Amino acid sequence: MSPKRFREAVLGVFPSAALPVSSTILFMTVLRLSMLGLIVCTLFRPIPILAQTPNTTPPRPGVASPSQAAVVPAAPAPSGARILLLPRQLVAGERATLAVLDVNGRLTPGVAVVFSNGDRLKTDATGRALFVAPLTAGIIFASIEGRAGRVSSTVLTAAQADATTLEVTSVPRVASIADRFDVAGHGFCGDADANQVTIRGQQALVLASSAMALVVLPPSDSDPGPATVAISCAKHSAAPFAMTFVELALEANASPLAHGEHRPLRVAVKGSTAKLLLEARNLAPEIADLVGGNPAKQLTSGGEGNAAKFEVVGKRKGSFLISIRLLASNYHPATSAQ
Repeated sequence: MSPKRFREAVLGVFPSAALPVSSTILFMTVLRLSMLGLIVCTLFRPIPILAQTPNTTPPRPGVASPSQAAVVPAAPAPSGARILLLPRQLVAGERATLAVLDVNGRLTPGVAVVFSNGDRLKTDATGRALFVAPLTAGIIFASIEGRAGRVSSTVLTAAQADATTLEVTSVPRVASIADRFDVAGHGFCGDADANQVTIRGQQALVLASSAMALVVLPPSDSDPGPATVAISCAKHSAAPFAMTFVELALEANASPLAHGEHRPLRVAVKGSTAKLLLEARNLAPEIADLVGGNPAKQLTSGGEGNAAKFEVVGKRKGSFLISIRLLASNYHPATSAQ
């Protein structure tokens, strides 16, 4: 079964049977495995949430009314918010956009975000929030209200931020087609939707943005392999640059896993023959151990059968989650082109 055919669905099911997706991990290819031998490989992406407003306008001709249309999933509850996305750099006094995601990777509206300088805001119907950066330069922290943990961003002065031209200064050489990636530079739009990012001509989703940084999610139907990325804001455009997008697929034996048994997990890479660094993280260490520590890192083999192998050891009956993510180095597109 082809992974690219699904946006939020099963990436691959092993010969035992087709199983429903039941657990989710944000932006990661996840292997769900139980001692009974059930294996499901799933892919989750954020879904923009439309405003849930009363139906006060008549339907347009040829367009089904809400009662006739398919049921639209309810917006995620603010209580499920877990991930805060904040641009790595801000410009003092200028606009920027942050985003909040829930445990399923969905953009989440109505979430309160608090800053270390006392500012407080809530995400809008799209799960994002437009705000003005503090006037004082330095490090600022932000967190989801009521949740442990915080993220930081560096506030630059207008003199430090050369925003007169649009230029990309740092992007990953390789990124996953199912994961967000960071873009650094200057001259971007603080309003996320004012930035136009395309990959092979297809529109990508800008989750968070500032004049100095973007957080971008590839199009849902992206194919693995080399691609040209183009970014524009208002009437300004950056020079197009190259990236390689890969697809990660987990493979494992679906037979029951016994206590103390060592079980290999193979991660196949599609879209690149280069050796890539992968990180595996055990999200349920009480159920099984991940050999090599938590997290564990492995280089892929490179070549046509590009893959990496990890190993788990069963501890007790139950389901566990292993997340796999790509760790890629960044490069300066303009410098590399010279």
